[in-house]
Amino acid sequence: MPKEEQIVTEGTVTQVLPGTMFRVELPGSRNVLAHISGKMRKRFIRLTTGDRVKLQMSPYDIDKARIVYRLG
Repeated sequence: MPKEEQIVTEGTVTQVLPGTMFRVELPGSRNVLAHISGKMRKRFIRLTTGDRVKLQMSPYDIDKARIVYRLG
């Protein structure tokens, strides 16, 4: 069986939480809980409130996401 495709979207970091977790606001006033991908952690990419980010979400659980890129 083929694997389900990831949903890729953009959002804005609204809150920095402990343990490299973040609250991210998506277009349409929707909030998700997101964590940093391993490559961002390895390269010591820092995120602060107000940063625009690219997210990957599973079609099965759209309340959680993985941050894969910082847009600025």
